[in-house]
Amino acid sequence: MGTRRSFIKKSTLLSALALTGLPEITKAFSKENFSGADDVRKPVVISTWNHGLAANDAAWKILSSNGVALDAVEKGVMVTEDDLTNLSVGLGGLPDRDGNVTLDACIMDEKGRCGGVAFLQRIKHPISVARMVMEKTPHVLIVGSGAQKFALDNGFKLESKKLTPEAEKAYKEWLKTSQYKPVANIENHDTIGMVALDAHGNLSGSCTTSGLAYKMNGRVGDSPIIGAGMYVDNEIGAACATGVGETVLRICGSYLVVELMRQGASPADACKKAVERLISKNPNYKDVQVGFLALNKKGEHGAYALQKGFNYALADNTGNKLFDADYSLK
Repeated sequence: MGTRRSFIKKSTLLSALALTGLPEITKAFSKENFSGADDVRKPVVISTWNHGLAANDAAWKILSSNGVALDAVEKGVMVTEDDLTNLSVGLGGLPDRDGNVTLDACIMDEKGRCGGVAFLQRIKHPISVARMVMEKTPHVLIVGSGAQKFALDNGFKLESKKLTPEAEKAYKEWLKTSQYKPVANIENHDTIGMVALDAHGNLSGSCTTSGLAYKMNGRVGDSPIIGAGMYVDNEIGAACATGVGETVLRICGSYLVVELMRQGASPADACKKAVERLISKNPNYKDVQVGFLALNKKGEHGAYALQKGFNYALADNTGNKLFDADYSLK
């Protein structure tokens, strides 16, 4: 049995149809589906892989104190960037084939503002530089030496170029063969992506990485690219991706997930359909891993991966938990 509020909404929709026709009622239904529901679950934050648990803890401190999603997704992934034992994010990441650690990141808020950095070296928190690009420049993406200069000009410090002991050991071992063939769920879960819905009903997202291990010098994947590694539409939902970025770039993966939700797909179904699209566009899909996460305006979440092994963390009022995503190749 529907509530009185639902009855009033439906009556209003029927009146809209009588007065203005199908386009207006379609628009009204869309708004009801994504922003007017009575059962909105908020706040909530989701992030990729098991390192998302610690990142979620930091994000949840902000969200549970009535903070905004943008601050939460920045501070959350900064925890992972700070972890020098993490070999796929931050300055502790595995280097490119020339021995350089290069970092990529992007961030996006509920207003559609966004910023990113790519091929950034020796700066501790690329996600914070990305936010500064968003807030202090007319640009969306700054790369390489220009990104580094921008960071230094705005108060960031130049960190040591030296690899961490763990990364140096792995790099020296790789140099024995110099064979480049990423192993699914080992070398190519190269990201932390995070999306959050705050108590005010607003969404934001972030993504940060050191990229694929032993990549060609200058290579940039999907992580700093708005619409590929991460995307937010505050009317509909938000999504992020992880895995081999070239495959995600080919389908504008995170944007695709959000658009599928716009068409009525649940977050889980949208992620699954994006993986199916990825398979159709990548003949070598069996050799890689890719996972998608999505969150809609109701606070409903979903995930789906190409292969077994992708997990993600979710924090809400019930706690902070790790989940295994469903996958395609079985």
